[in-house]
Amino acid sequence: MDPGAGAFSEEQFREACAELQRPALSGAAWELLVETQGISVYRLLDQTGLYAYKVFGVLEDCLPDLLADVYMDLAYRKQWDQYVKELYEKECSGETVVYWQVKYPFPMSNRDYVYVRQRQELDFEGQKVHVILAQSTSEPQFPEKSGVIRVKHYKQRLAIQSDGKRGSKVFMYYFDNPGGQIPSWVINWAAKNGVPNFLKDMVKACQNYKKT
Repeated sequence: MDPGAGAFSEEQFREACAELQRPALSGAAWELLVETQGISVYRLLDQTGLYAYKVFGVLEDCLPDLLADVYMDLAYRKQWDQYVKELYEKECSGETVVYWQVKYPFPMSNRDYVYVRQRQELDFEGQKVHVILAQSTSEPQFPEKSGVIRVKHYKQRLAIQSDGKRGSKVFMYYFDNPGGQIPSWVINWAAKNGVPNFLKDMVKACQNYKKT
């Protein structure tokens, strides 16, 4: 299995905390893509011709502990995320591996992900910060499915802390290579609308969440 959850270093967790405090947008060609609903989305064109994204903002009326719990709860996500086709965890070689299949609009093929993730709570500059890291992995117990395109390069970082009121200040980094031929309008829609709408839906999910 390569790489596993052990691949996450303490430095990676602290880097996510640092960017939540001080967004690192200088020194590279990060461009502001959209500002909406208190969320700012930036993107950077990398050497492969794909975009990486950074998201900053405040989610009101959703406390950090609750937001992190909702984000980690895969069974609950299947109830509120309309784009989930399949989503579950499985123990593989002593690690917890996530399988996630995402619905794509017709006539495009669905995409699926196999990844590991890890959550930590850190004390960073006097602030309690929740950090969740995730990245794709290779695991033979999750063979590729006919008609579904496997996303083999996926990385995400999420950092959450209190906004000083009853909301959460958030930072998210996201990159994947969805493969296949995806129209530019789909990519632009996902970045400009999909990410803010996902966060808005997650806030609604927080309000209805009952931890089991």
